[in-house]
Amino acid sequence: MTEGSLAILTLNVCSPSRSRAERQLEWLDQRPEQIFVLTEISSGAGSRLLGERLHGAGWTVRVSPPPERERGVMVCSRVALEPARPPLVGYMPERVETVSVGGLELIGVYAPSRDESPEKVARKRRFLAELLTIVGTREPRATVLIGDLNIVERTNQAIDRVFQDWEYELYEELPGLGWLDAYRALHPDRIELSWVDTEGRGYRFDHSFITADLRERLCRCEYLHETRNTDLSDHSAMVIELEAIVYQELEVSSSLAAEQPSLF
Repeated sequence: MTEGSLAILTLNVCSPSRSRAERQLEWLDQRPEQIFVLTEISSGAGSRLLGERLHGAGWTVRVSPPPERERGVMVCSRVALEPARPPLVGYMPERVETVSVGGLELIGVYAPSRDESPEKVARKRRFLAELLTIVGTREPRATVLIGDLNIVERTNQAIDRVFQDWEYELYEELPGLGWLDAYRALHPDRIELSWVDTEGRGYRFDHSFITADLRERLCRCEYLHETRNTDLSDHSAMVIELEAIVYQELEVSSSLAAEQPSLF
Protein backbone atom coordinates (compact mmCIF):
# COMPACT_ATOMS: atom_id res chain seq x y z
CA MET A 1 0.00 0.00 0.00
CA THR A 2 1.11 3.55 -0.72
CA GLU A 3 0.09 6.84 0.83
CA GLY A 4 0.59 9.76 -1.49
CA SER A 5 -1.01 11.96 -4.10
CA LEU A 6 -3.82 10.54 -6.19
CA ALA A 7 -4.46 12.25 -9.52
CA ILE A 8 -7.69 11.88 -11.50
CA LEU A 9 -8.14 12.95 -15.11
CA THR A 10 -11.48 13.41 -16.82
CA LEU A 11 -11.96 13.78 -20.57
CA ASN A 12 -15.00 13.82 -22.81
CA VAL A 13 -13.94 11.41 -25.56
CA CYS A 14 -16.79 12.42 -27.91
CA SER A 15 -18.08 8.95 -28.76
CA PRO A 16 -14.87 8.40 -30.71
CA SER A 17 -14.29 6.66 -33.99
CA ARG A 18 -11.72 3.90 -33.83
CA SER A 19 -9.05 6.14 -35.36
CA ARG A 20 -9.71 8.95 -32.88
CA ALA A 21 -9.72 6.44 -30.01
CA GLU A 22 -6.26 5.28 -31.12
CA ARG A 23 -5.03 8.88 -30.93
CA GLN A 24 -6.66 9.34 -27.54
CA LEU A 25 -4.93 6.21 -26.27
CA GLU A 26 -1.58 7.52 -27.48
CA TRP A 27 -2.20 10.69 -25.47
CA LEU A 28 -3.48 8.86 -22.39
CA ASP A 29 -0.43 6.61 -22.60
CA GLN A 30 1.72 9.61 -21.66
CA ARG A 31 -0.43 10.74 -18.73
CA PRO A 32 0.71 10.10 -15.13
CA GLU A 33 -2.73 10.15 -13.49
CA GLN A 34 -3.83 6.98 -11.72
CA ILE A 35 -7.53 7.20 -12.64
CA PHE A 36 -9.24 8.24 -15.88
CA VAL A 37 -12.91 9.28 -15.99
CA LEU A 38 -13.88 9.11 -19.68
CA THR A 39 -17.22 10.66 -20.56
CA GLU A 40 -19.44 10.44 -23.65
CA ILE A 41 -18.68 6.77 -24.06
CA SER A 42 -20.93 5.09 -26.63
CA SER A 43 -21.58 1.55 -27.84
CA GLY A 44 -19.38 2.19 -30.88
CA ALA A 45 -16.08 0.63 -31.90
CA GLY A 46 -13.92 3.50 -30.63
CA SER A 47 -15.39 3.40 -27.13
CA ARG A 48 -15.02 -0.38 -27.04
CA LEU A 49 -11.39 -0.03 -28.10
CA LEU A 50 -10.69 2.35 -25.19
CA GLY A 51 -12.09 -0.12 -22.67
CA GLU A 52 -10.50 -3.18 -24.24
CA ARG A 53 -7.05 -1.61 -24.54
CA LEU A 54 -7.04 -0.30 -20.95
CA HIS A 55 -8.40 -3.58 -19.59
CA GLY A 56 -5.85 -5.52 -21.61
CA ALA A 57 -3.07 -3.39 -20.14
CA GLY A 58 -4.12 -4.39 -16.64
CA TRP A 59 -6.24 -1.39 -15.67
CA THR A 60 -9.51 -1.94 -13.83
CA VAL A 61 -12.33 -0.73 -16.08
CA ARG A 62 -15.76 0.08 -14.69
CA VAL A 63 -18.52 0.94 -17.16
CA SER A 64 -22.20 0.26 -17.68
CA PRO A 65 -22.39 -0.12 -21.47
CA PRO A 66 -24.86 2.47 -22.77
CA PRO A 67 -27.73 1.45 -25.02
CA GLU A 68 -27.37 2.13 -28.73
CA ARG A 69 -27.52 5.86 -29.51
CA GLU A 70 -27.01 6.65 -25.82
CA ARG A 71 -23.90 7.78 -23.96
CA GLY A 72 -22.20 6.93 -20.68
CA VAL A 73 -19.10 7.16 -18.53
CA MET A 74 -16.13 4.81 -18.08
CA VAL A 75 -13.76 4.83 -15.09
CA CYS A 76 -10.33 3.27 -15.63
CA SER A 77 -7.91 2.81 -12.74
CA ARG A 78 -4.34 1.61 -12.32
CA VAL A 79 -4.84 1.52 -8.55
CA ALA A 80 -6.93 -1.14 -6.82
CA LEU A 81 -10.61 -0.31 -6.41
CA GLU A 82 -13.01 -1.54 -3.78
CA PRO A 83 -15.76 -3.95 -4.94
CA ALA A 84 -18.34 -2.48 -7.29
CA ARG A 85 -21.57 -1.14 -5.82
CA PRO A 86 -25.11 -0.94 -7.22
CA PRO A 87 -25.84 2.00 -9.55
CA LEU A 88 -26.09 5.33 -7.77
CA VAL A 89 -28.98 6.65 -9.87
CA GLY A 90 -32.01 4.89 -11.27
CA TYR A 91 -32.57 7.22 -14.23
CA MET A 92 -29.98 6.85 -17.01
CA PRO A 93 -27.66 4.83 -14.72
CA GLU A 94 -25.05 4.38 -17.46
CA ARG A 95 -24.23 8.08 -17.06
CA VAL A 96 -22.92 7.70 -13.49
CA GLU A 97 -20.08 5.40 -12.39
CA THR A 98 -19.06 5.24 -8.74
CA VAL A 99 -15.79 3.73 -7.49
CA SER A 100 -13.93 3.80 -4.17
CA VAL A 101 -10.23 3.75 -3.32
CA GLY A 102 -8.53 4.25 0.04
CA GLY A 103 -11.64 5.61 1.70
CA LEU A 104 -12.18 8.09 -1.14
CA GLU A 105 -15.33 7.81 -3.23
CA LEU A 106 -15.28 8.96 -6.83
CA ILE A 107 -18.49 9.69 -8.74
CA GLY A 108 -17.89 10.01 -12.48
CA VAL A 109 -20.73 11.71 -14.36
CA TYR A 110 -21.71 12.46 -17.93
CA ALA A 111 -24.85 14.57 -17.73
CA PRO A 112 -27.10 14.81 -20.79
CA SER A 113 -26.78 17.77 -23.09
CA ARG A 114 -29.87 19.32 -24.64
CA ASP A 115 -31.25 21.25 -27.55
CA GLU A 116 -34.58 23.10 -27.57
CA SER A 117 -36.70 19.98 -27.97
CA PRO A 118 -39.02 19.23 -25.03
CA GLU A 119 -37.73 15.65 -24.81
CA LYS A 120 -34.06 16.68 -24.47
CA VAL A 121 -34.91 19.43 -21.99
CA ALA A 122 -37.00 17.08 -19.87
CA ARG A 123 -34.40 14.33 -19.65
CA LYS A 124 -31.55 16.68 -18.75
CA ARG A 125 -33.68 18.37 -16.12
CA ARG A 126 -34.75 15.03 -14.62
CA PHE A 127 -31.21 13.65 -14.57
CA LEU A 128 -29.72 16.71 -12.85
CA ALA A 129 -32.57 16.86 -10.34
CA GLU A 130 -32.14 13.18 -9.41
CA LEU A 131 -28.37 13.55 -9.12
CA LEU A 132 -28.76 16.57 -6.84
CA THR A 133 -31.31 14.76 -4.68
CA ILE A 134 -29.09 11.70 -4.26
CA VAL A 135 -25.94 13.71 -3.56
CA GLY A 136 -27.86 15.90 -1.15
CA THR A 137 -29.01 12.97 0.97
CA ARG A 138 -25.51 11.51 1.36
CA GLU A 139 -23.04 12.44 4.07
CA PRO A 140 -20.67 14.98 2.44
CA ARG A 141 -17.49 13.11 3.26
CA ALA A 142 -14.37 12.16 1.25
CA THR A 143 -16.07 12.26 -2.15
CA VAL A 144 -15.17 13.64 -5.58
CA LEU A 145 -17.88 14.38 -8.17
CA ILE A 146 -16.21 14.78 -11.55
CA GLY A 147 -16.94 14.76 -15.26
CA ASP A 148 -18.81 16.56 -18.00
CA LEU A 149 -21.77 17.83 -15.98
CA ASN A 150 -23.08 20.08 -18.76
CA ILE A 151 -23.72 22.84 -16.22
CA VAL A 152 -22.13 26.25 -15.79
CA GLU A 153 -21.62 28.82 -13.07
CA ARG A 154 -23.73 31.97 -13.29
CA THR A 155 -21.76 34.93 -14.70
CA ASN A 156 -24.45 37.65 -14.79
CA GLN A 157 -23.56 38.27 -18.40
CA ALA A 158 -25.52 37.87 -21.63
CA ILE A 159 -24.23 34.32 -21.96
CA ASP A 160 -26.43 33.31 -19.02
CA ARG A 161 -29.54 33.70 -21.17
CA VAL A 162 -28.59 30.51 -23.02
CA PHE A 163 -29.36 28.48 -19.90
CA GLN A 164 -32.51 28.03 -17.85
CA ASP A 165 -32.63 28.59 -14.10
CA TRP A 166 -32.80 24.87 -13.32
CA GLU A 167 -29.48 24.36 -15.10
CA TYR A 168 -27.72 26.37 -12.38
CA GLU A 169 -29.27 24.48 -9.45
CA LEU A 170 -26.68 21.72 -9.13
CA TYR A 171 -23.76 24.15 -9.23
CA GLU A 172 -25.36 26.63 -6.84
CA GLU A 173 -26.83 24.20 -4.31
CA LEU A 174 -23.84 21.91 -3.81
CA PRO A 175 -21.94 24.43 -1.61
CA GLY A 176 -24.84 24.47 0.83
CA LEU A 177 -24.65 20.68 0.99
CA GLY A 178 -21.00 20.61 2.00
CA TRP A 179 -19.28 20.59 -1.41
CA LEU A 180 -16.69 22.82 -3.08
CA ASP A 181 -15.91 23.57 -6.71
CA ALA A 182 -12.30 22.35 -6.63
CA TYR A 183 -11.30 24.53 -9.56
CA ARG A 184 -12.70 27.67 -7.96
CA ALA A 185 -11.12 26.77 -4.60
CA LEU A 186 -7.70 27.12 -6.23
CA HIS A 187 -8.47 29.63 -8.99
CA PRO A 188 -11.17 32.00 -7.69
CA ASP A 189 -10.84 34.55 -10.50
CA ARG A 190 -9.52 32.61 -13.47
CA ILE A 191 -11.65 32.46 -16.62
CA GLU A 192 -11.32 29.29 -18.71
CA LEU A 193 -13.51 27.30 -21.05
CA SER A 194 -13.65 23.52 -21.23
CA TRP A 195 -15.73 23.27 -24.42
CA VAL A 196 -15.76 25.50 -27.49
CA ASP A 197 -17.94 25.15 -30.59
CA THR A 198 -16.88 25.71 -34.20
CA GLU A 199 -17.83 29.38 -33.96
CA GLY A 200 -15.70 30.00 -30.91
CA ARG A 201 -18.47 30.07 -28.33
CA GLY A 202 -17.66 28.08 -25.23
CA TYR A 203 -18.49 27.25 -21.63
CA ARG A 204 -16.95 25.57 -18.58
CA PHE A 205 -18.98 22.36 -18.70
CA ASP A 206 -16.44 20.00 -17.11
CA HIS A 207 -16.14 20.16 -13.33
CA SER A 208 -14.60 18.64 -10.22
CA PHE A 209 -16.51 19.03 -6.96
CA ILE A 210 -15.10 17.79 -3.67
CA THR A 211 -16.59 17.48 -0.21
CA ALA A 212 -15.32 20.21 2.08
CA ASP A 213 -13.32 17.78 4.23
CA LEU A 214 -10.98 17.21 1.26
CA ARG A 215 -10.05 20.89 0.89
CA GLU A 216 -6.79 20.57 2.83
CA ARG A 217 -5.75 17.64 0.62
CA LEU A 218 -6.49 19.45 -2.64
CA CYS A 219 -3.21 20.42 -4.28
CA ARG A 220 -4.10 20.73 -7.96
CA CYS A 221 -7.08 21.30 -10.23
CA GLU A 222 -6.60 22.50 -13.77
CA TYR A 223 -7.71 22.15 -17.37
CA LEU A 224 -5.52 20.67 -20.08
CA HIS A 225 -6.47 22.47 -23.28
CA GLU A 226 -4.19 20.44 -25.53
CA THR A 227 -6.97 17.90 -26.08
CA ARG A 228 -9.02 20.61 -27.80
CA ASN A 229 -6.07 22.19 -29.55
CA THR A 230 -5.03 18.88 -31.12
CA ASP A 231 -8.58 17.74 -31.98
CA LEU A 232 -8.51 14.77 -29.64
CA SER A 233 -11.83 16.11 -28.37
CA ASP A 234 -13.90 19.27 -28.44
CA HIS A 235 -13.44 19.35 -24.65
CA SER A 236 -10.41 20.18 -22.55
CA ALA A 237 -9.31 17.49 -20.14
CA MET A 238 -9.37 18.26 -16.42
CA VAL A 239 -7.05 17.01 -13.69
CA ILE A 240 -7.58 17.02 -9.94
CA GLU A 241 -4.95 15.87 -7.44
CA LEU A 242 -5.44 15.04 -3.76
CA GLU A 243 -2.75 14.38 -1.18
CA ALA A 244 -2.59 11.75 1.57
CA ILE A 245 -4.66 9.07 -0.17
CA VAL A 246 -3.88 5.42 0.57
CA TYR A 247 -3.94 3.14 -2.46
CA GLN A 248 -2.44 -0.01 -3.94
CA GLU A 249 -0.90 0.19 -7.39
CA LEU A 250 -1.83 -2.46 -9.95
CA GLU A 251 0.64 -4.13 -12.25
CA VAL A 252 -0.15 -2.56 -15.59
CA SER A 253 1.49 -2.56 -18.99
CA SER A 254 3.85 0.31 -19.65
CA SER A 255 2.00 1.11 -22.88
CA LEU A 256 -1.56 1.51 -24.10
CA ALA A 257 -0.41 1.54 -27.71
CA ALA A 258 -1.37 -1.19 -30.14
CA GLU A 259 0.55 -4.44 -29.81
CA GLN A 260 3.68 -4.53 -31.91
CA PRO A 261 4.16 -7.34 -34.46
CA SER A 262 6.05 -10.32 -33.11
CA LEU A 263 9.74 -10.50 -34.02
CA PHE A 264 9.61 -14.32 -34.16
